[in-house]
Amino acid sequence: MKTHPYWWDTLDRQPTPPPEPPAPSSVDVAIIGAGYTGLSAARALARAGATVVVLERERAGWGASSRNGGQVLAGLKLDAASLVDRYGDAHAHELFAEATKASAHLEALIASEAIACDYARVGHLQAAWKPSHLDAFRREQTLLARVFDHPVHVVGRADQAAEIGSTRYHGVLVDETSAAINPAKYVHGLADAARRGGVTILEHTPAEQIRRVGKRWSVASGSLAIDAGDVLLATNGYTDGAAPALQRRLVPVGSYIIATAPLAADAARALLPRRRMAFDSKNFLYYFRVTDDSRLLFGGRAEFGTADQLSTTRAAALLHRGMVDVFPQLAGVEIEYAWSGNVAFTRDEMPRAGRLDGLYYAGGYCGHGIAMATYLGDQIARRLAGEPIVNPLFDDRFAAIPLYSGTPWFLPLVGAYYQVKDWLQ
Repeated sequence: MKTHPYWWDTLDRQPTPPPEPPAPSSVDVAIIGAGYTGLSAARALARAGATVVVLERERAGWGASSRNGGQVLAGLKLDAASLVDRYGDAHAHELFAEATKASAHLEALIASEAIACDYARVGHLQAAWKPSHLDAFRREQTLLARVFDHPVHVVGRADQAAEIGSTRYHGVLVDETSAAINPAKYVHGLADAARRGGVTILEHTPAEQIRRVGKRWSVASGSLAIDAGDVLLATNGYTDGAAPALQRRLVPVGSYIIATAPLAADAARALLPRRRMAFDSKNFLYYFRVTDDSRLLFGGRAEFGTADQLSTTRAAALLHRGMVDVFPQLAGVEIEYAWSGNVAFTRDEMPRAGRLDGLYYAGGYCGHGIAMATYLGDQIARRLAGEPIVNPLFDDRFAAIPLYSGTPWFLPLVGAYYQVKDWLQ
């Protein structure tokens, strides 16, 4: 079993670093983190005429940007009912519209940069773990149409075989607007686009200290010190002590995925006949999809914690048990890949971008980051470049989480709560 992301092995060229570019001594903007957020921002800033350097601890796209399930989902982490209950119809509609803009922005960027990343509008399905969840889907369908002008449809259990080859669920909600993507191909294409625009990407160069020097900033990595007019923090689930203010606001949560050996074409087709992206309605949810080479990718939280707190082998065993519960026909199928990565959650499960203590930031995508990270990276870059951008997700008063300094000691308690809640439901 390979313990690196399946996606890495689909690249035409393996993710070996390009020739190391010379490190600039002074730039307009230094960006910390070469994932979707940082690379999208770097591309936008370079197109606006700024000199930009991106510092990356590992390789470009090494983190969640090449470790996720490749699901470009419509909407936000919060469902329609939660958005309306919390914000009211008008503001909920405004926030949901940002997610729609994010997907459109992603599609336009892929087309304009000619990034070959297997992007396809296949839609998604959410599967009802309990019979009561199907009733909730029907209420969601009505609310999405009334408040958000966003059509979805509900398929009952008697007819769900056309959507999913499992009897574990009690019907599905289908959204035709979501998409599939190869995340590693996409993030590598985004890095290439940034480099073509003149961006310097320094791999294996962690930002160890960020400090104010007069009206500018000094970003240090080992013996290297870069003078920058502005700094953008784009570290999301990998934010560390170099950015303590942001670290107190983002909670890293481990997400785990296994991938089967390639299945026979008809067996793969029977799992998800329309090749949709899929996830279920549990709090401790599963998410899954079929790849272009007929593997099933099956992911989930496995346990609540960061990716370094649960061994890959143990997570793979937990996910395999879940996969066989959902798809008993896969009981004897070999698992060829198992890997993990951190996503970042905010306290209220809403993404943010803005400015903290003079540093710009964007993050907190709560597992819905492919389109939103690309979009908010672009949005905060435009604001940084001086455009009068107004966005309901901008927050310069992003509150820290009480009693939290960056070590998520409470995640096992949260996980236990959600497990009990799933059982009670």
